[in-house]
Amino acid sequence: MTEMLYKDAGKPATERAEHLLSLMTLEEKVGQLIQLFGWQTYQYKEGTFTITEEFKEKVKQSGIGSLYGMLRADPWTGVTLENGLSPEAGAEAVNAIQRYVLEHSRLGIPLLIGEECSHGHMAIGATVFPVPLSLGSSWNVDLYREVCEAVALETRSQGGAVTYSPVLDVVRDPRWGRTEECFGEDAYLISQFAVAAVEGLQGNDLSNQRSVGVTLKHFAGYGASEGGRNAAPVHMGKRELLEVDLLPFRKAVEAGAVSIMPAYHEIDGIPCTVHHELLEDILRKDWGFDGLVITDCGAIEMVASGHDVAEDGLSAAVQAINAGIDMEMSGEMFGKHLVQAVQHHKLEMAVLDQAVLRVLNLKFKLGLFENPFADPALAKEVIGSKPHTELAQKIAAESIVLLKNENHILPLEPSNFGKIAVIGPNAATGYNQLGDYTSPQPVGKVVTVLDGITNKLGAERVLYAPGCRIRGDSREGFNTAIEYAREADIIVMAVGGSSARDFGEGSIDLKTGASVVTGHAWSDMDCGEGIDRLSLHLSGVQLELMQELHKLGKPMVVVYINGRPVAEPWVDEHAHAILETWYPGQEGGNAIADILFGEVNPSGKLTVSIPKHVGQLPVYYNGKRSRGKRYLEDDVQPRYPFGFGLSYTSFEYSHLRLEPAVIEPHETATVSVEVQNTGDVTGAEVVQMYISDVASSVTRPLKELKGFIKIKLEPGEKRTVQFEIGQEELQYIGPHYKYVVEPGIFKVMVGTNVNDTLSTELTVKSTESKIMKMESKPDRKKLTD
Repeated sequence: MTEMLYKDAGKPATERAEHLLSLMTLEEKVGQLIQLFGWQTYQYKEGTFTITEEFKEKVKQSGIGSLYGMLRADPWTGVTLENGLSPEAGAEAVNAIQRYVLEHSRLGIPLLIGEECSHGHMAIGATVFPVPLSLGSSWNVDLYREVCEAVALETRSQGGAVTYSPVLDVVRDPRWGRTEECFGEDAYLISQFAVAAVEGLQGNDLSNQRSVGVTLKHFAGYGASEGGRNAAPVHMGKRELLEVDLLPFRKAVEAGAVSIMPAYHEIDGIPCTVHHELLEDILRKDWGFDGLVITDCGAIEMVASGHDVAEDGLSAAVQAINAGIDMEMSGEMFGKHLVQAVQHHKLEMAVLDQAVLRVLNLKFKLGLFENPFADPALAKEVIGSKPHTELAQKIAAESIVLLKNENHILPLEPSNFGKIAVIGPNAATGYNQLGDYTSPQPVGKVVTVLDGITNKLGAERVLYAPGCRIRGDSREGFNTAIEYAREADIIVMAVGGSSARDFGEGSIDLKTGASVVTGHAWSDMDCGEGIDRLSLHLSGVQLELMQELHKLGKPMVVVYINGRPVAEPWVDEHAHAILETWYPGQEGGNAIADILFGEVNPSGKLTVSIPKHVGQLPVYYNGKRSRGKRYLEDDVQPRYPFGFGLSYTSFEYSHLRLEPAVIEPHETATVSVEVQNTGDVTGAEVVQMYISDVASSVTRPLKELKGFIKIKLEPGEKRTVQFEIGQEELQYIGPHYKYVVEPGIFKVMVGTNVNDTLSTELTVKSTESKIMKMESKPDRKKLTD
């Protein structure tokens, strides 16, 4: 029958979507563009799941297109371990909701359920991986792809079909609280992780029950906000936007990403939510993106009340859909105004239909019409499973960056000391090592630094005291911390920051470290979404605590657990060793202990430059040549440069070669270098290639990362590493805002970090046109051996 064509799985998705659209009323069309908050659609009490009457009424009225965070649990949603859904119950709840929608809507259109998965599915029981800033520090794209596959499996098994990740923002100012959600400061590196995310999360078939659709965010330039303040205006030229901030998004779109989320901020006076050039001209026309564009929560309302470029909600809604928005998270503005807008001829039906088609097309591609239901048995089996836990520990260990190791104090040899003092507010507070966008965790699930060290040495050799909190000026725990440190031979300081929301854990006794139930929970949060800072110093009295302990003359190892760089010159100068672990996830304590005791050789490298002082910002490595040399007080060089990270072994670079040394703009050259492990332990090294255009028509960065690969070498082993250099590595946005490869000399640098490289020169011969326009092409794979 003709009216059943859209249910025919043998037909193409586009044909099915167009047919279904032809059967829909105006109200049903608008309903598909609305995404409600999923946790508000049900109640779960004493093991009984019920759908709310409010949700039933909305389904009855016009149907609902999507739910956001049906399985999300955190203080914002109010979903806790007590009233939340277990992995199996979550899948069953999704099935009940889907079944109700299918049975009580006229056309039986399944829901699109979107979930937060920045570093693991944000649901109770899911594996909590390290935050993206940590994942990026692994420089291991293949391992990250495995993480994405695990996240996709855990999410889809519960019924989540789309994830709001990866975050592809390029960090310019680490005072920004969302720095932890990003891979780093370099667009090329972010692009590699972006492609891996699309491949790992979406797989080869979106309808596969191990795949979820990717939503790239925040489109675009969100990491360059004024003063590092969340959602503040972005002051950026078109060339920089095209060349830097849009690069990771373009690469992810080329890889097949199916959804994009515009950012809250404005660029040159135009909010991204209503930025027609960004959403239609660049994204759809230039890049050929045919997927879904969904707003961030409350973004359309912000157009009228915040940006003030619309007189009211109706105007904001119409501006948004005309600019290219297909779905609204929260559904407030679209739900209130779009039907009226069409009826009063303020919105063309064709514009509405196009948005609905994109929603329907994605649902067909995801296979939701054939299989809208989750698999409770699979959810119970895979969510938080042992293989995923082991993967979380493995990538956490690969992401830890060794910043300092004076006199090779690390790794620690247990036979060389008696007791160890584990001191600091991040030593035993599990939530502090998880980062923002994290669900409630049962007691014992998160392995803390104290747990990890105790697992290695036994409780009888470990002394613990928190000493202080992350924030606040209380020093009541100082004496106990000093007493324990005096008894120990080595001090491990677990300090840094916290992005932990108020999970109702209460406070801690600063003398004993025990949990204390009080009338209110103490919030140590100094990072995360909406938590931007004036400085990069340690919060509270953490530095003072370290200075007091340092007076004891004991070896001090500092373990930073944090979501943004820390700029503390005293620590850099006085600590004997420093580990930067970022927020290492639920297995972070085991990973840190593996590094401390040498069971894993550190191989993480910085993806953000760490300044000496906040006054140096911005300090990202790929600034222009004209940025200046110094301030009155100091130079502009960071304390730790981009790509930096020490090892327990040593690596030597030699015999840098380029073949050929002269090419035409359309040709390629191969640069090779020999890397040898000159130490006595096995280690992994991140070999990095940078390129510098010596002279160009438009000013260029001094250096740009254009290739990297992580290799593992046995003691004494030598390997030749090769990178291809061609159009993709040499092109830039030229005078006419098009990609060009210009003739001239390029410096090619290969080494262990941006400031420690060997260099050679490549010459690109002139052609008749002098400048050759190049089409964007996918990145080539790096070559080894």
